[in-house]
Amino acid sequence: MTPTEPRTTRDLDGKVALLTGAGSLVGAGIGAKLVEAGAKVVMGGRNEENGAEVVAPLGDSGVFVRTDITNDDDLDAMVTTALDRFGGVDIVVSAAAIFDCGMLETTRENWRRSFDTNVIGGAMLIQKAVPHMRQRGGGAVVIVGSISGKQSQPNRIVYPTTKSALLGLTRNMAQALAPDNIRVNHITLGWTWSRNIERRYGSRERADLFAAEFQPMGRMAHPEECGDAVVFLASDRASFITGADLAVDGGYDAIGPEAMGQPFEKVPVLPED
Repeated sequence: MTPTEPRTTRDLDGKVALLTGAGSLVGAGIGAKLVEAGAKVVMGGRNEENGAEVVAPLGDSGVFVRTDITNDDDLDAMVTTALDRFGGVDIVVSAAAIFDCGMLETTRENWRRSFDTNVIGGAMLIQKAVPHMRQRGGGAVVIVGSISGKQSQPNRIVYPTTKSALLGLTRNMAQALAPDNIRVNHITLGWTWSRNIERRYGSRERADLFAAEFQPMGRMAHPEECGDAVVFLASDRASFITGADLAVDGGYDAIGPEAMGQPFEKVPVLPED
């Protein structure tokens, strides 16, 4: 079975999910897997054309709501749609992000825009969803992060800093919401096939060659593999997991500075006398 083939489990039957970043390929993969597992999904994103494309295969189980995650009215509209269309909220998946990767020249406005989108918007949506999750006896939150939040990377400061903040948000929200039986977990994504990657590298084959330098699995992740991780953490199979970080990174974080042995290939060991 390939990562994109349907599974038969229905771990989320009867559940209703809110998903941000839905217009991205990662968002599409997560949305498809949530529906495959039995959930109804309200998908929020800024790009209406991409949103219409990713929600179309979901039929009556998915609805797209144009959402600027920095706008509270838009977040309220997502919650209201879930209540009116599907009767409640059980799951929040925060996956919206912008890739402002500026260095020391970054402006205050740029910092604020990045934090507002990558951190604050998701936190506000969770806050708005919590009362409705309490009414249903609890729920699950999955925050989608990145290897950029755990490792220093060249030529990037702003984006990695926001992703680091998501780990702290996960831990603290997990503690705060545990009394309400609401679990909060984080997934760390490695290099994953996306619209942004496609623009930068062109073909999937070329992108996989790049990722193979950093990920022992030798390729980029499929968006659907990210979706499978989200479904697991949102389901009762993860009923005693909260405040955790699940690496979906092909081994990126497991290897050290010697990486995949490239230094030895580029600077071979001298032969013994």
